[in-house]
Amino acid sequence: MDDDLVDLTHLTPAAQRIAVLPAAERIAHVRADRWIGYSRATDALARLEALFEWPSKQRMPNLLLIGPTNNGKSMIIEKFRRTHPAVSLPDREHIPVLVMQMPSDPTVIRFYVGLLASMGAPLRPRQRLAELEQIALELLSRVGVQLLVIDELHNVLSGTTPVRREFLNLLRFLGNELRIPLVGVGTRDAYLAIRSDDQLENRFEPFTLPRWEVDTGTRSLLASFAASFPLRRRSDITGLEMASYLLTRSEGTIGELNQLLMDTAVAALDSGEECINRTTLLLSSYAGPTERRRLFERELA
Repeated sequence: MDDDLVDLTHLTPAAQRIAVLPAAERIAHVRADRWIGYSRATDALARLEALFEWPSKQRMPNLLLIGPTNNGKSMIIEKFRRTHPAVSLPDREHIPVLVMQMPSDPTVIRFYVGLLASMGAPLRPRQRLAELEQIALELLSRVGVQLLVIDELHNVLSGTTPVRREFLNLLRFLGNELRIPLVGVGTRDAYLAIRSDDQLENRFEPFTLPRWEVDTGTRSLLASFAASFPLRRRSDITGLEMASYLLTRSEGTIGELNQLLMDTAVAALDSGEECINRTTLLLSSYAGPTERRRLFERELA
């Protein structure tokens, strides 16, 4: 194919520059991380930015970012964190946005260990809870954390009732002590955990990322995906029938949809089809969550 004669106007300018490269280089680009903006994600980022700029006061507002697994929560948080990156100063590290993960087997000690690890702090074995707490609070202040994100907050529910109560008290304590906004990220179970405490429920504003449905927002998202892949032929994936098929196969989450389209774009390059269509969707190596689960169960049988 003569690259000079290929019409690439269906692509973004960045994708047009990649589309003239050999297939192997374009496949590497397809498999790389990408940010696809959409209205709900933009709204979430704006809400995070408002919290980040909030003046310090006794009772700070907090946010609870809720959605199904693999539906863009971590992508939004990572996008926001990159907007406010850590900076190495002559005398210290400055970390304006700190992201940590709630331990899968939650205890308060493990929480503080994870918090210190996320700041790169050296850890000594067999430190007592009071000591860990003091070090964590001092270090959070020293590195200038303005917003603390706790990912996988739903893991709180995997603990016993006393442990859950202890964690909810811990969240309330951190909010009062640090006077910075807290952002909890998790599935619906995170909301159930927060809702069990009246004081915390009033402090955390829920922001949901629901599963995708076939509407104008979804079709706009699909158009953005199609324009970002460096394929030399136009991918017509915004029609009602195709959008419905893609959402059904990916089970309505943006992470799965991204994987489906990425695998299909690779199939389009490998096969020479140069677009996402019914042929390349069948050639795609993608398997949805239910299909993967069935395959795994079949192998165990």
